[in-house]
Amino acid sequence: MTVPAPSGALTADTPVTLLVADDDEVTRSGLRTLLAAQPGIEVVGEAADGVEVVEQARRLRPDVVLMDVRMPRRNGIDATRHLLAEPVDSDGAAPPKVVVITTFENDDYVTAALSAGASGFVLKRLPVRRIAEAVRVVAAGEAILFPATLRRMVAARPLDSAEALPRAALTAREEEVLRLMATGLSNPEIAESLTVSLETVKTHVGNVLTKLGAQNRTHAVVIAYESGLVVPGFTG
Repeated sequence: MTVPAPSGALTADTPVTLLVADDDEVTRSGLRTLLAAQPGIEVVGEAADGVEVVEQARRLRPDVVLMDVRMPRRNGIDATRHLLAEPVDSDGAAPPKVVVITTFENDDYVTAALSAGASGFVLKRLPVRRIAEAVRVVAAGEAILFPATLRRMVAARPLDSAEALPRAALTAREEEVLRLMATGLSNPEIAESLTVSLETVKTHVGNVLTKLGAQNRTHAVVIAYESGLVVPGFTG
């Protein structure tokens, strides 16, 4: 997984702001402490359930929410859907990106959260530096993709979003870009693979997301796997 340089206001002098949501106090406190010590990350708050995380996100306006999925009052799926449906603020601030954190990679909740708009997921057992890397990658506008894992998850529990692909009328080039996205390639890597400019790739990716009605790259890739556009063993 390539870590792109953050764009816009995210620089070495302006760390990624992070909200940690987990219903287990020990886990939540540990994640907050460990991630706060990682370079380029500022943990601005924490939440113990899905209702609180929406309230805290509105107040603190983090760049990224690290979201547990199995939480009381409102689970992480509903909280993700609610957060991403919030309108952009009058000053131009977009909703936060969401990274799901889970114990089991085959958790049904994870697939549903990705379809709801989460930008990716990480496992709780990963070293903290890997979790921090995922937060920085998502804040920079990329997605955290594990093609083999996504393929297994989608095969186990297909979602209705697969219907979006037949209706989308993607061009041949847009389908090619979507397939490359599904292998986990970043925009610069897709540009290199297709021998086109980065701006051209960004245009194709934007068209793919719009036509599929996808929240982000990860959701688009889930649709690609569900629909059969990307088949097992595809590597680009």
